[in-house]
Amino acid sequence: MRILIADDEPNIRESVAEYCRLEGIEARTVENGEAARKVLAEETFDAAVLDLRMPGIDGLAVLEWTRSEGPSLPVVMISAHGEVRDAVRAMKLGASDYLVKPFDPDELLLRLKQAVEAHRLRRSAAASSVKDETGRPGTEETQNAAMRQVYTLVRKAAPTDSTILITGESGTGKEVLARRIHAVSRRSHAPFIAVNLGGLPESLIESELFGYERGAFTGADRRKEGMFELASSGTLFLDEVGDMPLHLQVKLLRVIQERKIQRLGGTGLVPVDVRIVAATHRDLEVMVQEGSFREDLYYRLNVIRVHLPALRERQEDIPGLLRLFLDLVAERTGRHITAVTSEALQALKEYAFPGNVRELENMVERAVILCEGDELDERDFHLHTPKTRTEPRGTLEQLEREAVVAALRRHENNRTHAAEELGITRKTLFNKIRHYELDTNTPEE
Repeated sequence: MRILIADDEPNIRESVAEYCRLEGIEARTVENGEAARKVLAEETFDAAVLDLRMPGIDGLAVLEWTRSEGPSLPVVMISAHGEVRDAVRAMKLGASDYLVKPFDPDELLLRLKQAVEAHRLRRSAAASSVKDETGRPGTEETQNAAMRQVYTLVRKAAPTDSTILITGESGTGKEVLARRIHAVSRRSHAPFIAVNLGGLPESLIESELFGYERGAFTGADRRKEGMFELASSGTLFLDEVGDMPLHLQVKLLRVIQERKIQRLGGTGLVPVDVRIVAATHRDLEVMVQEGSFREDLYYRLNVIRVHLPALRERQEDIPGLLRLFLDLVAERTGRHITAVTSEALQALKEYAFPGNVRELENMVERAVILCEGDELDERDFHLHTPKTRTEPRGTLEQLEREAVVAALRRHENNRTHAAEELGITRKTLFNKIRHYELDTNTPEE
């Protein structure tokens, strides 16, 4: 990942850049908005970190420029001024996120990675959309009956304010679908805010969602607006809602019912107007029976339920998805490979895809980058796990275990690289390692 950091305070921009470099992220720094626009126009970046207040052209002006004339990329705004109007204005102008100084560098990196991933998902959704008679994004081309039902349901539900619960395995495209719902809703002019509850430490979930007042806890030296407030008039996407702790489920239920939030350390209630789309790869009905998920919250979220089938259940869509990802990779890398051998296509159709659509996209990118010829063949995709049609072997769970073991072995137990190959998050991989009781004593690096 390559990012641009624009801040008029040398110690901040250099310390952030140095921290990024220690994490393997290439960072370029500039001291003002004018320099930021010049560099962004001449070079390619995955994301930008812009100080809101800089002399001359400020961060908001640069943000507006990227949305009108400049390159399309995710932008994280930072500022020493924590007024809600600045945050709301930045989000409405298209900022991916907003942090108030002083901030934790780990939190900034987390927000950057989330923003880059969200930007990739938006581009994927846009590239895979067609236009309906109104000129708005419509249904994705699909040959699968279950997916056609999904898009029919979305067209009916999107214009309403009803809560939607998207279910499906990791990597099936739940956030892509949530963004499409927002894009065709009457709230499309307002922010779409995504929160991955499974990727946040339990201690941060409440403050991220509801915000906090100055003095609410040690280090809270100013008020911070939560995601509910930043998503005002728009859509709040709660990903992996099944990972939410029970005591916070009560607070979420109250917000959905009353449409008001209470910041940490606050005494008053703040009205919020958001449409909630939630997603999970877990079976919430089973969790309700086990007592790990509140039944009343489940019914509040499950007003309209949309289930995304796994890629192995919609193999007829693989050729179309393959063309889509080849185009996206060509745009990102400049490598234009359009030919795929019939043997490779057949092998992809027979592959189990434990990481679903996300795994296919990662697989295509890796194949295109490493391919030495003008077309992709079966060897370029490195399909190591058993095939589901011609070589059936045991249950799906056994296939998944073998895929996880093989990925860890190929990457010498580096969980980050193994998760990227499988098309899943590190947290999901850790959960699978624990579930299958795999050896975790080998150092990751």
